[in-house]
Amino acid sequence: MVEQPLHDDGVPLPEITGYRLLRKLNDGGMSTVYLGRQHALGRDVAIKVMSPQALGDEVSRRRFENEVRTIARLEHPHVVRIYEVGRTHEGLPYYAMPYMSRGHLGQRNYAKSERRAVEIAAILLSVLGYAHARNIVHRDVKAENVLFDDSDRPLLADFGIALRKDWGGARMTATGLAVGSTAYMAPEQARGEVVDGRADLYALGVLIWEMLTGKLPFEAQDALSMAVMHAQDPIPKLPAHLSHWQGFMNRALAKQPAQRFQDAAQMRASMDSVTQRSMMPALRDRFARLAPLQQYARPVWVAGAMLAVFGVVALGVQYIAQRSAIDSPVSVDASPQVHDDVTAQMLKPLPESPARRPVAAAREHIGAGRLTLPVEGNAYASVLEAWNADATDADVQAVIGELTQALGKAIAENLRSGNDARAREINAMATSLAQQTGTVNAPAYLALRDSTQSAVKARFDEAAKRFDRTAALAAAQLARDFELPALGQAFDKQAHAFPRAGQPLPGGGVLSEGPRGGAVAINRKPVTRAEYARFANASGRTSTLCRERASLLRVLAPRDWRSPGFDQKEGEPVVCVSLQDAEAYAHWLSQQTGQKWRLPNATEAQQTAASGTSGKAVALWLRDCAGDCSKRKTSGASWRSKQAQRSLLANRGYDDVGFRLVRDL
Repeated sequence: MVEQPLHDDGVPLPEITGYRLLRKLNDGGMSTVYLGRQHALGRDVAIKVMSPQALGDEVSRRRFENEVRTIARLEHPHVVRIYEVGRTHEGLPYYAMPYMSRGHLGQRNYAKSERRAVEIAAILLSVLGYAHARNIVHRDVKAENVLFDDSDRPLLADFGIALRKDWGGARMTATGLAVGSTAYMAPEQARGEVVDGRADLYALGVLIWEMLTGKLPFEAQDALSMAVMHAQDPIPKLPAHLSHWQGFMNRALAKQPAQRFQDAAQMRASMDSVTQRSMMPALRDRFARLAPLQQYARPVWVAGAMLAVFGVVALGVQYIAQRSAIDSPVSVDASPQVHDDVTAQMLKPLPESPARRPVAAAREHIGAGRLTLPVEGNAYASVLEAWNADATDADVQAVIGELTQALGKAIAENLRSGNDARAREINAMATSLAQQTGTVNAPAYLALRDSTQSAVKARFDEAAKRFDRTAALAAAQLARDFELPALGQAFDKQAHAFPRAGQPLPGGGVLSEGPRGGAVAINRKPVTRAEYARFANASGRTSTLCRERASLLRVLAPRDWRSPGFDQKEGEPVVCVSLQDAEAYAHWLSQQTGQKWRLPNATEAQQTAASGTSGKAVALWLRDCAGDCSKRKTSGASWRSKQAQRSLLANRGYDDVGFRLVRDL
């Protein structure tokens, strides 16, 4: 009997069918997270078990389970998947998810890496935009819920306490405190009011502040004081080197939802604007470095200066307009402004689709082969960003097809090279992309499925040529992994019909194990006179003499395979052929059949004895060398010698030595 692991306080860990809980990872007010091992797949998982206080009655437990099932249907590459939902032996709800060994965002410091902080924020905005579009509000966006996988990709976790909009108000704990972490919680959520996606965007604003500065915007000794600060205290000022983010933060952390960013796309656009404006100081420095060159090209410099001034004015007008838009609260009923300044109107850029830039980035990534990696920039993330920005844009639909086509090629290439794990990963992402964007019936995705099926079938066909049952069954499982159940079933049936070692093969020969673990078909019967005659006539090969060099009969009464010195029928083994003759025959037969024929080695000859011959008993050539390879070995006794193995000259024939062949599978 296996001893059950214990808590630190000596209490046994929960028992869950199909899993073995190993240790506690984290303990919160509503749940406890354990490291567990899934028996069926032998993989480590994280298992969140809800506490009895959080879900005290059956109604709330069933509601929680339904909610988790809803969350499990989220298909986004940066959402932590939910493997399974169920009950412990004690009746407490749990759900299993991947174990993320690289830790969470709260354990990292990006205060000196603004670029990486922006990359992570952009990914989280993509996740929230995807969830909000499906009526899902996370409600607990915080650093501890941003986990990193083995590829260092950030994934958003703990949608398990998310709440669908149509369910109404906040869920409360037994003590009446609203669910969520107050350090990141929007004021309306802390008050227990109805919340929507803007509460998640507020929490993300806090998280962005924390990544940029290394600390939270509000800090307090207890949860209640923290909630009061979020609701009443003015938004703090950022350090001077981050002042270009102040307008963004003023809107992201606005007390009223109507004054914040209204959706993830709007917040992303504003964030992109901030990163563009942060390039202005570098532009001024570049102008300053050009000043010493004025004395060498004054006339040209004057004209260039005029253009530069005009450009700076243009950028300044755009900067002021963007700054004003960020610093000002959203006003739904605001009247359109009347622009009397014609110059400002002319300087405004033409309207463009918000998907234009991510589409261009996606195509650049596809061209460079950055389909799903690296995390900081890849085609998959850019396509999802474009689709979230404007799913109806024709370029977005086109680039989805382009990426799908590239993913299909990558899947096939990885399957051909034996990198099945990577092929599975890419296939999962391609399927997620098709489901999310509604392109499962599009030509590009159907072509991907066809090419994947062809690649899996090629793996099986290669195994079938070798009658390799293990490899064939692996190909059958591969077909099921790629959601090709009918193909997998057919492969299973064929694989179990393969002959086993020692059994006859279709087309002749016996299945045996070859060198380096490969399979070979060994012919039991030696090559006959009739078979060798076809080769000799087709190739014009000269007959090898079959006498001792010192013998006078070598000249007076020569012998060869046609006249070995005794009568033979056409179906009897050919003799008086040298080892070189036998190898030449094997080479010719390989060319004729497209198969790889050769002489057997000693091990292969021992596995399958020669049989089915008539006439005199003959020994058979082996490919094994004797000494310096001027001699080769033979196997089996003959009518002249009772020795089981001899070493004979390879360049002459013997009237008691023939040969048989094996075929590499």
